[in-house]
Amino acid sequence: MSLETVHIEVVHGGPTIQGQKFNVFFNPEEYTVNKDNNFAVQPIPGLSSPLLQFVNGNLRTLEMELFFDTWDTATLPKKDVRDLTGPLVQLMDIDPDLHAPPILNVSWASLQLVCVLARVSQKFIMFSDDGKPVRARLTVTFNEVIDAEQEARRLHLQTADFTKTRIVTQGDTLSGIAGKVYNDPQLWRPIAIANDIADPRSIFAGQSLLIPSLPFFDPDSREVVS
Repeated sequence: MSLETVHIEVVHGGPTIQGQKFNVFFNPEEYTVNKDNNFAVQPIPGLSSPLLQFVNGNLRTLEMELFFDTWDTATLPKKDVRDLTGPLVQLMDIDPDLHAPPILNVSWASLQLVCVLARVSQKFIMFSDDGKPVRARLTVTFNEVIDAEQEARRLHLQTADFTKTRIVTQGDTLSGIAGKVYNDPQLWRPIAIANDIADPRSIFAGQSLLIPSLPFFDPDSREVVS
């Protein structure tokens, strides 16, 4: 059984290209999906190493090489391969209705990616007698497009920066609050730094404190993992 071909469809674009589909007749031999995160290093006085604070996730990208050929066809004279590659390359053009390139859906078997075409490198590798290119390889990079509201609902995010707030009650101390939220009273310094508190004894009842996230804190080991 042969594998279905790669399909590229315009899912959000102007009326002239909305719903336009591109079928790649020669499937790529491989593709690469990249994803990484950004972390900020926060030095804390008294700790043996700085804390890592999650900042944001970077784009998921899809890279593949597409092959186009008009030489091995029965058509005479041979068709210029740019007639096939050109419409795909034009997906990088700014859509006059969106004021941005169109949004695409790339599908290939189990691979599904809502994205934009971010980069195209064309390499023409065979020519007819009159110099017309008849074979080409396109190295393409697609950048994933994420709907911010849907992503927040999916991850059940509370705030944009993943911090929480806590109201100080009578008798609270920074070390006591750290013991409740981090399971370690010695981790009061990140709270003091986040709230510009120079004297940890200066907090008062009714005060609203930002509680920064410590994603690498292990409550079982009672240590911050660096």
